[in-house]
Amino acid sequence: MRPCLERHNSDLIQTGSARLDHFSAYWLGEARSGAGNGSLFAWSSMLTAVDYYSALFPKYHPARIFSGVYISFCFMTSAILTYNEAKLNTRKRIIFGYTLFFINALLIVVIDLATSGRGGIVVFLAICIITAACGVADAFVQGGMVGDLSFMDSNLMQSFLAGVAMSGTFTSALRLITKASFGGSLRKGALMFFTTASVFEFFCVLLYAYVFPKLPIVKFYRLKAAAEGSKTVYADLAAAQSQVMSKLEAKESTTDNEDPQQSSRLTTGQLLIKNLDYCLDLYLIYTITFSIVPGFLSEDTGNHSLGSWYALVLLSMYNVTDLIGRCSPLINCVKIESRKVLMLACISRSSSFRHSTWQQSTENKGPEANALGNLLIVFLQGGLLSGVSFDWLWLLA
Repeated sequence: MRPCLERHNSDLIQTGSARLDHFSAYWLGEARSGAGNGSLFAWSSMLTAVDYYSALFPKYHPARIFSGVYISFCFMTSAILTYNEAKLNTRKRIIFGYTLFFINALLIVVIDLATSGRGGIVVFLAICIITAACGVADAFVQGGMVGDLSFMDSNLMQSFLAGVAMSGTFTSALRLITKASFGGSLRKGALMFFTTASVFEFFCVLLYAYVFPKLPIVKFYRLKAAAEGSKTVYADLAAAQSQVMSKLEAKESTTDNEDPQQSSRLTTGQLLIKNLDYCLDLYLIYTITFSIVPGFLSEDTGNHSLGSWYALVLLSMYNVTDLIGRCSPLINCVKIESRKVLMLACISRSSSFRHSTWQQSTENKGPEANALGNLLIVFLQGGLLSGVSFDWLWLLA
């Protein structure tokens, strides 16, 4: 199987078939940004609707509880998936995650309609369960996508991460519009908001399942990763109807004995030691950020003339600046490539450089890059978990 893949990979390089025409470039950009947007759209929707949930559950600290539940399940699931990443079918993993996001967004609307917008402990617990399911979906999608894109061009990764930040910006703008459109009715605005979120998540399922795997540049990098020993891409190559990977071959390949090239890859522990600074960068950034957002911003900023708009405006500003920070590595004059300088910037809390950390080493083979991408996500979510835990300390102040 591997010699065939290597020959086809060589042919792709020699003929330049991996180069994008304008049509492919357009769809590649849409697919990357859309996939990133969808990976957190459902959660961003719940987070941005903090004004509605604060009014519906005033005694239960919804912003803090939802964040804690979401990130706890997300972190635990990511850790398990990262430990087994080399054995997983990445295509099924990501499609399952997007589908679960869609179901969760739809269930929020169904529960609200079924209860006529009433609060109470039962409804609150139901929303907590949906929040936990969103955390599981996030672990399946974000870890899978980052691992998948880690062995591709760094620009693909940057577009995906920009799409992740765009989910927050887009949901904030949408929430502001629906809140203004429905006046004093928080519930009607929230219902329209979550309905839009569910439709978008369904769109992401179709986008990843039918568009993304057939893009020429994506097939090129997956063929390259398969030639380097990665088995996680076989199902995607089969879905793209690759000339060198039929569905039958994909099924048979997953049962092959481990070859020397695959076994020579760095272990997860070795990758962690080699990239410990990157992992700590992400951990520190998100620990500090989520010790303030969203709990402190939504509950501990006092009463203001803006009323229920205040927390929403603050979260919107955070999401906009987050998008700017994630796009900053695209500007050469502010892009940081030195690992020492990047660590110093993260320690000094220079959030404008927050996602230069994703410019990881290009020396890793396909299987190693996939493992490293999953590992970075675990540390990112570990930072989130630490941040929301520290956020509770504000209640003691």
